[in-house]
Amino acid sequence: MQDFTDNYQDRSTRDGYQFEFFCERCGNGHQSSFKHSVTGLGGKLLRLGGDLVGGEWGNKASQLGWDSMWMSDGVRGSARDKALAAAVEEMRPSFSQCHRCGEWVCASICWNSDRGLCTKCAPKLDQEVAGLQAEAQVRQLREKVYETDWTANVAHDHEVTARCQTCGNDAGGGRYCRHCGTPLAAAAEAQRFCVQCGFKLPSDAAFCGGCGATTG
Repeated sequence: MQDFTDNYQDRSTRDGYQFEFFCERCGNGHQSSFKHSVTGLGGKLLRLGGDLVGGEWGNKASQLGWDSMWMSDGVRGSARDKALAAAVEEMRPSFSQCHRCGEWVCASICWNSDRGLCTKCAPKLDQEVAGLQAEAQVRQLREKVYETDWTANVAHDHEVTARCQTCGNDAGGGRYCRHCGTPLAAAAEAQRFCVQCGFKLPSDAAFCGGCGATTG
């Protein structure tokens, strides 16, 4: 019976066996040593024989011989099992399985040796403190930034035209275009007031919105 683990991928080729093991928490991984297989050597010899025979027949014979060896459960199955077992033993010092959540994690980053659990189930306290301190700093800095008035020089008490209709450039947020000096909507509105009640009039107003008097 062979130990089973689900945190690996088979990277084997026709020439040999190799497996990639990865941490189920951070994703970091290691590859086992490449082990040449007997069937891989046999395939190379068969291909060489096909080349010596030459022609299409030789290539077909080589391929058929290789496929028959590679697909044989008696050869490939036992050889792969032995290679996987060796790879598991080779990678065992680099990984630990958490008996609380069952995940395989890397011993260098995601394993808390003091607690005997992964860092998801038992976080490393010094790392947690550092992370919480950084979060608190960001939160406190955000609060201080919000407390500061950043609108003192922003024209927010009148309608702002973003783009000048005359030159097409960014108007700058003022009453006149900063590129060509054209009066913007805010400038035109600021110059019009109702003569009856003093109500501020839009540039296209025909009647006062405050008293109903004509603006002509």
